[in-house]
Amino acid sequence: MQIINLMTPDPITIDQYDMLSKAKCLMDEGGFRRLPVLDEGRLVGIVTERDLREYTGYLESTRVTAAMRTPLITVTPHNTVEDAACLMLKHKIGGIPVVAEGKLVGIVTSSDLLNAFLNVVRATNEIIQR
Repeated sequence: MQIINLMTPDPITIDQYDMLSKAKCLMDEGGFRRLPVLDEGRLVGIVTERDLREYTGYLESTRVTAAMRTPLITVTPHNTVEDAACLMLKHKIGGIPVVAEGKLVGIVTSSDLLNAFLNVVRATNEIIQR
């Protein structure tokens, strides 16, 4: 299965010069744990809930650039689910931006991979039970 079939397309993003308080607000409102960071539309980093915890008490006065993670590990929409899972395990990360032709087009998370796994297991169990 290709990433394009399970990624979240057009994810919410944040500008690198925004404050961490805005990142926290976006994450809280959206119910997600990571935000791709852009600079004039170009993907330059990712900021996670864990990154924000390191700046507790300073979210209003700290820019995203101070906390974002670089360099980025990315996949393309045509990489396989296995490719993404291997990268996530190898680098101990919970999400990977999806990039096509140099532009952010989606994000895939460990939750997406687990949902795909469960769908395969359920489909297999239905076949076996018939």
